[in-house]
Amino acid sequence: MSAPVGVIGAGAWGTALAQVLAMAGHTVQLWSRNAAVVEAVQTTRENRLYLPGVPLSPAIAMTSDLSALAESRAVLVVTPAQHMRSVLTGLPAIAAPLILCSKGIEAGSLKLMHQVAAEAVPGAPIAVLSGPTFAHEVARGQPTAVTLAAADAALAGELAGVIALPTFRPYVTDDVTGAEVGGAVKNVLAIACGVVEGAGLGQNARAALIARGFAEMTRFGLALGARAETLAGLSGLGDLVLTCSSTSSRNFSLGLGLGRGQRATDLLTDRRTVAEGASTAPVLAKAARAAGVEMPVVDAVCALLNGSDVAGVIGALLARPLRPER
Repeated sequence: MSAPVGVIGAGAWGTALAQVLAMAGHTVQLWSRNAAVVEAVQTTRENRLYLPGVPLSPAIAMTSDLSALAESRAVLVVTPAQHMRSVLTGLPAIAAPLILCSKGIEAGSLKLMHQVAAEAVPGAPIAVLSGPTFAHEVARGQPTAVTLAAADAALAGELAGVIALPTFRPYVTDDVTGAEVGGAVKNVLAIACGVVEGAGLGQNARAALIARGFAEMTRFGLALGARAETLAGLSGLGDLVLTCSSTSSRNFSLGLGLGRGQRATDLLTDRRTVAEGASTAPVLAKAARAAGVEMPVVDAVCALLNGSDVAGVIGALLARPLRPER
């Protein structure tokens, strides 16, 4: 029997990815620090807390012991971005490649997840998985395409073969920065699109926001060395379109509440799952300033998360001086 594949993080996305791996014929070690989740999944074969209604494959074994992943063929890391470093630092010594599945920028260091992983686990082969994915659709085997990025093209190809299914299709690239920037920025822009919906500003406004938000994503990505074609692909524009148009997106739903006049503190306190855009927004704004990149939509989201009035923030955006489109 071949070595199992490890998955760190048993939220909705981690559980869905474990299901994909099981459908691909692998045995899976799915780790959670939450003992109640481990016991519940072992007992019911369903993650009722994070992914209800999806019967899980018997090939998925739950564990709360990171050392159980030591012999893994590959390890998918699906933790919130701000906890990536601490989780990776606690990993046992393993030779397996790490596939980073979190979308964000580390506060303080302003580093992308692959840079954090390179510091936390020196010498580990690293890849990034990103793209337009709702966990419940992936877990049910609905058609999905993703970006799998690694600086080593051979590694990317090998890992694509590990995770691929007819209904889960990875496209490989060596533009790791581009794949990560798209995933981080789209979460913040999804909050903005939710605000547009919640405030009743209409479909014209949402389309304009997606287009101008994509321009911000592109400017920021290019400043960090990403390629424009990656940002226009699945992990950038593709993910942006998905998360800016559905209440299945946690970030869009957060923005929806903000647009309806609810307070960010209340909305975030009530959430069981993480809306990564809320923690990414201020970090992204700081990183953009450091790179000399203007991101007015991102700045507007930061203002709303800090309690600014919706009408005032929207009015300030609309009052910006006219300029060429670029």
